[in-house]
Amino acid sequence: MAPTFSSTKRNAASALTRASSHPPRRAYVTFLAGNGDYVKGVVGLAKGLRKVKSKYPLVVAILPDVPEDHREILVKQGCIVKEIEPVHPPKNQTQFAMAYYVINYSKLRIWNFVEYKKMVYLDGDIQVFDNIDHLFDMPDGNFYAVMDCFCEKTWSHTPQYKIKYCQQCPDKVQWPAKLGPKPPLYFNAGMFVFEPSLSIYDELLKKLKITPPTPFAEQDFLNMFFREIYKPIPPIYNLVLAMLWRHPENIELDKVKVVHYCAAGSKPWRFTGKEENMEREDIKMLVNKWWDIYNDESLDYKNFVPSGEDKAVRQQPLIMGRPSEAGVVYHICAPSAA
Repeated sequence: MAPTFSSTKRNAASALTRASSHPPRRAYVTFLAGNGDYVKGVVGLAKGLRKVKSKYPLVVAILPDVPEDHREILVKQGCIVKEIEPVHPPKNQTQFAMAYYVINYSKLRIWNFVEYKKMVYLDGDIQVFDNIDHLFDMPDGNFYAVMDCFCEKTWSHTPQYKIKYCQQCPDKVQWPAKLGPKPPLYFNAGMFVFEPSLSIYDELLKKLKITPPTPFAEQDFLNMFFREIYKPIPPIYNLVLAMLWRHPENIELDKVKVVHYCAAGSKPWRFTGKEENMEREDIKMLVNKWWDIYNDESLDYKNFVPSGEDKAVRQQPLIMGRPSEAGVVYHICAPSAA
C-alpha cells in the first residue's frame, strides 16, 4: 500500500536522417536497463507505434549499463535514445514485490525531459494495438493512468487484499468503516500521461529522499506524489493481463488499445504457455499479435517511409550519452520511432 503523505559509433550515425528544426513537443517514452532481453520489448513497441501510425516519436530512457549493441538496435528502429543516471531510494529493509523493482525509481528522470510539453510513458512490456495519440490532447495539469487491481497475491501485505476489497469492483466488498477512510484510487504505473517539469522533477527527488521504500517501489511513490491530480482513464489504455481472469466483466477485449504483458509468464519473447493462466486462448492470441508486429519487417524503420505533412513531425534529434559535468548533452540527428 502506498505511503500516505556519449557519443555513438559512426556507423550508426551514417544511417540517420536529417532532423527537423522544429521537433514536436509530444513524445512517447519508455525505460530500459541492463543487457537483458527487454530490448526486444522496446523494439516491438517502436514497431507497434509505427503500425498504428502514431505521429510522435518514442524516447528510450536508458541506464548506463545498456550495452552499445542494444543502443544501436534502438537507433536503427528509429528511437530517440537518452541516457540517464540511476535513481536510488533510501536504504532500508523493505522487501520489494519483485527484486528488480528497485531500479524502476530511475523512471523519475523522465520528468527532466522538458524539451517535451507532454509525454505518454509506456513500459517495455507493453504493446500498442490502436492509435492513442489523442491522449496528448487531454487537459493539462492532471496525471492520467489506469486503475490497478488488488486481487493478486503480490498485494497480500495490504488491507485491501486481506478483506477482498478491490477498486475494480468496489460494490462487491464494501470498505469497512472500522478501517478508516476508503483508500484513494491507485493506478498502475506501467502507462501514464504526464507533463515534464523541472520543478516537479526536483520535488520528486526531494520527496524520495524522505519516503521509505514500499513493496511496489516507484509505483507506490508516484501514487502518493500525484494522488491529488490523478485522473483514471479506461482500462483499454493499459490492459494488465491479469484483468482477463480477475475482472473479465470490466474488459471488452475487442476495444483494447494497449496491452501490458506483465502477468507471470506472459512476456511474448519468453512465452512458453506453461505458467499459470498462460494456457488461455485470449492470452495466446495476444502473444501472437505481439509477435506478428515484432516479426513484420515492413515495420522496421529502414523500410518505413513517412510522407506528406507527417514527414517533418516524424524526424527528431537522437539524444545519446549522459550529460557531462558541464551539463552538456550530445546530440546527433536520427529518425523518430513513429
